[in-house]
Amino acid sequence: MKVGIIANPRKHDARQAIVELRAALSRRGIDSVLESATADWLEESGGIPGSGFADLVDAVAVLGGDGTMLNAVACLGVFEKPVAGINLGTLGFLTSCTDDEVDLFAEALATGSFTTTRRILLEAVVCQEGKPPESFFALNEVTLARGQTGRLVSVCATVDGELLNHYRADGLIVATPTGSTAYSLSAGGPLIAPTSGVFVITPICPHSLSQRSLVLSDEVEIGLSPENTDEGQLLFTVDGRDTVPISADTRITVRKASRGFHLLRLEGRSFYEALRQKLKWHGG
Repeated sequence: MKVGIIANPRKHDARQAIVELRAALSRRGIDSVLESATADWLEESGGIPGSGFADLVDAVAVLGGDGTMLNAVACLGVFEKPVAGINLGTLGFLTSCTDDEVDLFAEALATGSFTTTRRILLEAVVCQEGKPPESFFALNEVTLARGQTGRLVSVCATVDGELLNHYRADGLIVATPTGSTAYSLSAGGPLIAPTSGVFVITPICPHSLSQRSLVLSDEVEIGLSPENTDEGQLLFTVDGRDTVPISADTRITVRKASRGFHLLRLEGRSFYEALRQKLKWHGG
C-alpha cells in the first residue's frame, strides 16, 4: 500500500505531523510519497504533482483543516480513491481524525478498518463572450456575489432551463450536501446529510425575506446569470478558492460532476458526531 501526503505549510504543526504520520505508516509497512509542493516546502526531492496520485497511491492523507481539504479537490483532479483529512486542531466536518490520532489512522489503513462516503462534486461551466468556456469543480459550493460595490446584485436563476427566480441579494450560493455546513449554513441555509442526492440554492442577505433557500434534486442543471449591467462586475467563487470576475454577458451552468470525492471515515466516527461537536449540540 502507498499513501500520498498533502500538507498545508501555513499550519505551524504541519511539519511535525508529517514526521509522525510517515513514521506511523512505515511501522505498518505502508509507503508514502509527498505531493510536490509539500516536498518543496520540506526541501525534499521525490515529490509528485497531486494530479499524478491517481496512478501511484491507494489513498491520500491531507494535513490541515477543512480548507486544505477543499484545496485538495483541485490539487488531485480526478481521484476516485479514499481521501483522509488529518486536522491540525479539532475535528472538522471534512476531516477523518486529528494530528494526535495519526497512529490510529495508520492502523485503520493497515487493517482496512475504515469506511468511505462518496461526496457529490459540482461542475460549473462559465461562458463569457469572446472567451472559451471554463470548467470548475467544487466540493462545497459555488457563489455568484457582488464585487467591489456595496450594492445588491440582480441574479437570474433557472432550473433545467425554466425560470426559478430573479434574486436581489448580496449574492447566490449553490451548495452540495457537503457544503451545507459551510457558507450556505452561514447564509441561513439548511443542514443536509452528506449522502443526500440534492443541491441547495441559498440567497445571501436577500432584499426580500420571502426569498429562502431551496433544496432540489442533484439531477437538475442550474443556470445563473447577472441581470443588471449597471451593477458592475460580480465575482464567481469556487469553494472560496478560485475567483473569476463576471460581466453582464456571462452565463454559468452548474450540474453534478461525473466524478465524486471519496472521504475516508474511521470506524465509530460519523457526520452526526461532527455536527454535535462543531455546533455544540448537547444531545449526549
